[in-house]
Amino acid sequence: MANSAGSKKRARQAVVRRSRNVSLRSMVRTSIKKVQAGIDAKSYDEAQAALTNAMPYIDKMVTKGILHKNKAARTKSRLNTAVLALKG
Repeated sequence: MANSAGSKKRARQAVVRRSRNVSLRSMVRTSIKKVQAGIDAKSYDEAQAALTNAMPYIDKMVTKGILHKNKAARTKSRLNTAVLALKG
């Protein structure tokens, strides 16, 4: 357990930040699953619309430090490739 005032404050901040990070990470995962659902349904328009909505969320999580930039780039690339494969 935290003893000093500074460590108690750090513990309080960690709880708040963790809850925020969990919420944001969940939001990104949901948006990715929507793209994947469109791909699985073989609906190009649905998948493309979901991908367009997911891209800013993924980028925002990188700037907030929740996702690593390479993981975000890899995820976007794989989703985009899968969506484009539906087109042609």
